[in-house]
Amino acid sequence: MKANNRIVLSSDHTALQLRQTIATHISERGWVVVDIGPTTAESTHYPAHGKAAAEFVASGDCRFGILLCGTGQGIMMAANKVRGIRCGVCSDTFSARMVRQHNDANMLSLGVRVVGEGLALEIVDAFLSAGFEGGRHGTRVDMIEAESDAFS
Repeated sequence: MKANNRIVLSSDHTALQLRQTIATHISERGWVVVDIGPTTAESTHYPAHGKAAAEFVASGDCRFGILLCGTGQGIMMAANKVRGIRCGVCSDTFSARMVRQHNDANMLSLGVRVVGEGLALEIVDAFLSAGFEGGRHGTRVDMIEAESDAFS
């Protein structure tokens, strides 16, 4: 199923509240949110959440994914292990736009201990409003994907 307006959200336990705020924010902007949890603040493992969300994007079930953990780094690393995923950690709006425009990122990762709620929503908006520029950037993305295939 190809769903251009679906976004999967996931996090570890540290980012439960911010993930829910982001879900409401993007839902109000017309996105269909697929929130795969967790649903409680009980300690969880970010690699499992990153992989699970990445599989939604890689399968085409969701166009984009947004991940959150303490720093955004660990969950991003787990997501990027899934073939076809290009996930970047962003803590500013410039990087969020560039990761879409130049790297055709299909997932965004945020650190709940790094950015506050207001900035997180601005980063999400910058990511979702930017489009991939293609051209020389497409050649580079193709090179990244070819490297991914070489290690599979």
